[in-house]
Amino acid sequence: MKRLLLFSLGAALSTTAFGQHQLTELWETKNLPVPESVLYHAGNDVLYVSLIDGDGATKDGQGGVAVLNLDGSVKDQNWVTGMNAPKGMASYKDFLYVADITAVAVVDLVTGNVVNEIEFPGAVFLNDVTVDDNGVVYVSDTRTGTIYQMRNNKPTVFLENAPNANGLKFIKGNLYALVGPELWKIDANKKSTVIAKGFELGGDGLEPIGNDGDLLVTCWGGLVYYVKADGSSEKLMDVRGKMNTADLGIHPETNTIYIPTFNSNSVKAIKLDKK
Repeated sequence: MKRLLLFSLGAALSTTAFGQHQLTELWETKNLPVPESVLYHAGNDVLYVSLIDGDGATKDGQGGVAVLNLDGSVKDQNWVTGMNAPKGMASYKDFLYVADITAVAVVDLVTGNVVNEIEFPGAVFLNDVTVDDNGVVYVSDTRTGTIYQMRNNKPTVFLENAPNANGLKFIKGNLYALVGPELWKIDANKKSTVIAKGFELGGDGLEPIGNDGDLLVTCWGGLVYYVKADGSSEKLMDVRGKMNTADLGIHPETNTIYIPTFNSNSVKAIKLDKK
C-alpha cells in the first residue's frame, strides 16, 4: 500500500537533557506504516527502515523496507514490498537479512530484490538479526525464547531458555542479547553472562556507542537507556504513553540515533551529546 510520506526538519528541533546526556531532535519522517527497525548502512550511506504496515504477527504481505537519506528525506518508500511483518535487520557484504515472523528474507542490497526466504523450523516470532564477522547470522525468537544461528542459509538452534529474547548485536567476538529486562553477553561456547539488568521494560533495540564498550538499549514501550561497559545504566528517554521506541539505528560518527516510533508511524533522528 502506497502512502504519502511527510518530512519535517525545522519545526522538529528541540533539546532535552537526561542525566549526563543531552538529546536534540533533528528531524522526523512521518506517515511510515508501523516502522519497527532502522539500520544505518555505512557503505550506502542510507537508512533502511522495516515497515510492518499491519499486525506484527500476521502473514499478510503488506510489509516492506523503505530507504531514507540521512537528512530524513525519503529515497525509496517501496524499496522492498510483499513482506509480512518485517522487523530486525542486519547486513553482510551485498545482502540485507530481515526477520519476518517465521522466516529470514535475504535482500540484494544492489537491486532490492528478495533473493531468498529461509524458513526457521519451530519459529513463531522472529524479531532481531545480527551477523558476525564471518557472515554467521543470529536471529532471536521472542515468543519461544530461542536464539538461532544460520550458516550458509541453514538455521539451527544456538541457544534456548532466553525468555523474551529480542535485540541482538555481535561485538568483538561476543553475541550481546536483550533477554527480557536484562542484557546478556554470550560467548562462542554459549556461556551467558548478565551484563546489565533492571530495565523497566523488556529490551528491544541494541547498538554500541563510542569506543569504550558502551551500549544503547531501547524498550518498545517508550524507554531508551545508556548502558556503560561496567553494566551501570542511565535512562536517556522516557516517553511512555507518548510514543514507542522500537529497534534503533545509529550513525556512529555523529552519535545520531534513529528511533522508529512504531504505532506513531514515524522515524525520529536524535543527536546524542554529553552535557
